[in-house]
Amino acid sequence: MVKAASPAPVQGAASGRATAHHAPVLGSASANPLGDLQALTQVNQHVARALRTLFEPMLRQPVKVAAEPITVQRFDEYLTANCNALASATLIGMAPLSGQALLVIDGGFTFRLVDLYFGGPGLAPNPLPPEFTPTAEAMIGRLARGVTERLASGWAELAEIEFQVGRTETNPHMLSHIDGEDWVVRTRFLLTIGEGRPVPIDLLYPAASLKPIAGILSSKVQARRHAEDPSWTNNLMRAAMNVKLPVRSVLAEPTIPLAQLMSLKLGDIIPISFGPEIPLLVSGNRFARGAVGAFNGRAAIRVHRIEPLEDESN
Repeated sequence: MVKAASPAPVQGAASGRATAHHAPVLGSASANPLGDLQALTQVNQHVARALRTLFEPMLRQPVKVAAEPITVQRFDEYLTANCNALASATLIGMAPLSGQALLVIDGGFTFRLVDLYFGGPGLAPNPLPPEFTPTAEAMIGRLARGVTERLASGWAELAEIEFQVGRTETNPHMLSHIDGEDWVVRTRFLLTIGEGRPVPIDLLYPAASLKPIAGILSSKVQARRHAEDPSWTNNLMRAAMNVKLPVRSVLAEPTIPLAQLMSLKLGDIIPISFGPEIPLLVSGNRFARGAVGAFNGRAAIRVHRIEPLEDESN
């Protein structure tokens, strides 16, 4: 793994367009191969708005949620800067992408949420206990499920990813499956309850897991899904229906020895036989089976059944 300089966040330029100044990641000695992550920034803005619907009904008071600029940094650098006290780390699966995202919630903030949820003023124990209480653990699980549901909604127009809540560790430093030199994409949501100070909720994506969709993440503008245009669909259907395809049938395919073939002469007869049905081929693919007959004085095939194309049956 390449050790690089400390990362810089994605920031907006004077023109209003966002530019990226990331440290090299994934062994690259040049620019960040994930691109400027503008599409992920849009996802974060969507998720930030959706998180209000998670916290406000729970706390019964106004909540503000803002998405901070994205940063790309090594996991050990993140731990050193952010996880020096009690904190929870919940793993979130990202099928079909490999690896797992990590939801990190400050321990003091968790206890504040518990106190607010049960009608208190939002105070946390001082000093913090060495581990979470069962009530605090239940709050962490509820938050993880709520955040995961809103992640699925935020990513829906970008990529089909199934987010799944995994286990929770009470100490991010104990996550042995993540190497300290692994690069992570940190997305941070600042949560402000009432007139209080903003508190961060961090979601870390493994940079290696996002690399397969780097092209999508770096696109400047994400095209939203629009309802189909009926006229365009009808025109496409009419055009498709006018495409001409070669159709043929094979009555029989007799097999004879090479010696007999070489001795054939004018007038020889090769006997053939075929069953009650023969294949009907379209562009070389078996399309249907039917029987030989006549129609309006011409040879014809009566279709008995339609068969799937060979590539569809594999």
